[in-house]
Amino acid sequence: QVQLVESGGGLVQAGGSLRLSCAAPGRISEYTMGWFRQCPGKEREFVGAISWSGFTTYSTTFVKGRFTISRDNAKNTVYLQMNNLKSEDTAIYYCAARSRAATTYDSWGQGTQVTVSS
Repeated sequence: QVQLVESGGGLVQAGGSLRLSCAAPGRISEYTMGWFRQCPGKEREFVGAISWSGFTTYSTTFVKGRFTISRDNAKNTVYLQMNNLKSEDTAIYYCAARSRAATTYDSWGQGTQVTVSS
């Protein structure tokens, strides 16, 4: 397991942008890194992920080209760039890590709040 710390959340107007960061003190180059979110009153859902090789996947239900995940292994940091934010994107966003040998994400950050005002 690795320790993960998210940052970059806050209040933004609809149509605006935010970039979330997920920093890990340890080495994350061998991990698939995922972003999840939990909207008010809803279960946690998958936002997207980036593999150790840089391959990205995204939720097909709400991302629709608005979010981009990237990673800087030299800085042990993963990013979630969110553009054209909508009020329904309001949620706590979590970063998670999955090692190559694992089938599930086994390291989680504490989450960062994103609030989009309409």
